[in-house]
Amino acid sequence: MKSNREIKEQAKELLAGRWGNAILLNILPTLLFIGIFLVVGIPIILSLSLFSQDAATTVMNGINSTDSDPNYIVSLGANIIGTLFTTAVTWTFLDVLRGEKQQISPLTDAFRAFKSPFLLSIIVICVLITIFQSLWTLLFVIPGIIKGYSYSQSYTIYYDTYHHTGEQLGYLDSITASRRLMNGHKMQLFLLDLSFIGWHILCILTAGIGYLWLTPYIAASHAAFYDNLPKETL
Repeated sequence: MKSNREIKEQAKELLAGRWGNAILLNILPTLLFIGIFLVVGIPIILSLSLFSQDAATTVMNGINSTDSDPNYIVSLGANIIGTLFTTAVTWTFLDVLRGEKQQISPLTDAFRAFKSPFLLSIIVICVLITIFQSLWTLLFVIPGIIKGYSYSQSYTIYYDTYHHTGEQLGYLDSITASRRLMNGHKMQLFLLDLSFIGWHILCILTAGIGYLWLTPYIAASHAAFYDNLPKETL
């Protein structure tokens, strides 16, 4: 397993000469996501909030309402859409890193996870991970974070398996494979993410403009991290 410094160097080499398309690959989903939220998300939040308020007025006094926060539905939907885009970016960088793809095509690569058979699989895996991680978080925040790193490779494992064997790995099998693959490597990924904290600060100081470059850099580093993980446990 390469060090984080070597992994980040791989990411830089991957992006060399491809920064323009890499930035577009990441910014197009962001703009689309914002558009979807403005057109669909906000009206849903408002309508569900009004519905919850109307329903609450019909509840007898003294009875506690257990209605879930309507924002949770939108939050879950946003998480799923965001996951579909981020996994597509990671898969693209992984293929480029391995030499299986030479050029990045932002307009098509950004939507790779929306195609069959990936769409349903990614949605189900995302929902399962959200449930599992939420249950662990009920115990304490730290176990939830640890499990998040344990499950972090589930989507790429599913893609990698299908891409090279044509086999559709089971949803729970993908999560289990990620947990096994990340055994002993969770701390390294955590430290890899932590190593970008200085860049995050600089991006904030530039009113977020720096994220145009940082987001592809992080995604490429994550792809390189996965590629360097020992696959004997898979």
